[in-house]
Amino acid sequence: MNSLVLLLICIAILVAGYIFYGGWLCKQWGLGEGDKPTPAHELEDGVDYVPAKAPVLMGHHFSSIAGAGPITGPIGAAIFGWIPVTLWVLIGGIFFGGVHDMGALFASLRHKGQSIGEIISVNMSKRAKRLFIIFAYLTLILVVAAFASIVATTFGKVINTDGTVNQVATESNASVAMVSMLFIVIAIIFGFLVYRRHTPMLISTILGVVAIAICMVIGLNFHPLYMSVNAWMIVVGVYIAVASVTPVWILLQPRDYLSSFLLYAMLVVAFIGVIVSHVDLGGADGLKAFGGFAVDTANGTQYMFPVLFTTVACGAISGFHSLVSSGTTSKQLDKEKDAKPIAYGSMLLECVLAVITICAINFAYKNGITAGATAIFAGGISKMFGFAGASESVVSIINTLLILTYSAFCLTSLDTATRLARFMFQEFWLEPGQTAKDVQSGVKKVLVNPYFATILTVVLGIALGLNGWDKIWGLFGAANQLLAALGLLAVATWLGNIGKNNKMFLIPMAFMMVVTIGSLGITIKNQFKVISAGGADWGAYAQAILAILLIILSIVLVVEGIQTLVGKNKKQTA
Repeated sequence: MNSLVLLLICIAILVAGYIFYGGWLCKQWGLGEGDKPTPAHELEDGVDYVPAKAPVLMGHHFSSIAGAGPITGPIGAAIFGWIPVTLWVLIGGIFFGGVHDMGALFASLRHKGQSIGEIISVNMSKRAKRLFIIFAYLTLILVVAAFASIVATTFGKVINTDGTVNQVATESNASVAMVSMLFIVIAIIFGFLVYRRHTPMLISTILGVVAIAICMVIGLNFHPLYMSVNAWMIVVGVYIAVASVTPVWILLQPRDYLSSFLLYAMLVVAFIGVIVSHVDLGGADGLKAFGGFAVDTANGTQYMFPVLFTTVACGAISGFHSLVSSGTTSKQLDKEKDAKPIAYGSMLLECVLAVITICAINFAYKNGITAGATAIFAGGISKMFGFAGASESVVSIINTLLILTYSAFCLTSLDTATRLARFMFQEFWLEPGQTAKDVQSGVKKVLVNPYFATILTVVLGIALGLNGWDKIWGLFGAANQLLAALGLLAVATWLGNIGKNNKMFLIPMAFMMVVTIGSLGITIKNQFKVISAGGADWGAYAQAILAILLIILSIVLVVEGIQTLVGKNKKQTA
């Protein structure tokens, strides 16, 4: 099939899903009906609860949930062929991910903008809440460690195998670092203009986009920030510590809004690349249509079930999304009617990016680029323009800008994850319905302090990032999809309690739970093989133990959820 035809068909299907299925969900739940004030207005505090205009919040939400997932996921799952990956992106995005993301946002809106953990506490039990928060917090620590390492690696010096510095790659990384640092300054200025000087959004946006272009020109030609990866890890740690406690209007909202234009531009550039190249999928050295249900790799045999469904992740459904929806987005939503385009729309926009990535993989393979997610995506798209006649310098610039955008994805998700982990840590110590401001004394007052929670999170995340996060990263796919299953369970339980239709959650929830347990079972089997062979490092033991604990956690929470769903309604009000 022609790659352009595939992309256009997928976009048409996703648009139809947004209009019809997304609209039906809103009617079933009563989402957006009336003028019910959102938590951003009811609890406005100028720090975390701050109403944001729909385009600004759309930028934050999309930038945060996207991360590297819709790019790295399809690349990892490409071994099974473009047909299985594409089908799961479409079915998963419309009927699983979109429902999950918008449901989590809706539930949080009805629970004072609090997280999935608090929703579980109110609708299931305090024990279930604490189990969920422990799991979610540890998962977020792993996200902080991984994304901090990815960002630092994208910024830092590149060392060859012989110990010398790769000057070309290092200079490219320095350019990305310089643009990213300038971008933060621009975001702060933008936030000041919009929220303190009340400059019209259109004028501020135009100035911001122009400033981004200037930053890119400066970064490509002036980039004195040549530091090691470890040094960048410390810098990134300081940045996310500050970013996660400052008022959202100063940095998070404006930076994510402006970075969204980079992401939209990346989508446009990639779409144009597919148009100008429009090569057929497959063929000589291209991406296979179907790689088989079991594929032999360097890491052993990989089975389509459950590997495909844990690997594609953000391109179809991701548990991290429910944390964003119920963590930061729900605290900034200006009007309920904005929930559908921001939550459901962003999920389907990720699906578009995932399909574009499939086209990029195909073209990268045809050009001999077969390793490294960044290289495959950026190289595949940029080579499309070379195929259409663009000069080597143009191809190189496009490649650098795509790497910059990829880094922007990661940096945005990184400080959002840090803020979410801070929320989770604080909520762990609170009683149902209680807020941090309600705690006036004692040790608990220290534990719910935002600065203490942030410093602890950053120290743990950066320490793990510097000391082998990759040894347990193999567990992330299953852990992330367990978050999705539990998010679906939490919202389904709440909707059942208030007498609203929750049937659209039941099949996705059951499917993702089976996927998760199956994946964890395979992990346990594989790690025991490594351990029994002798010479295993701590990563194998950690993965095996954590996988067993996650299976136990999932069973406990599912049992409680089923008991709640089939038990007597708690007669809450929506």
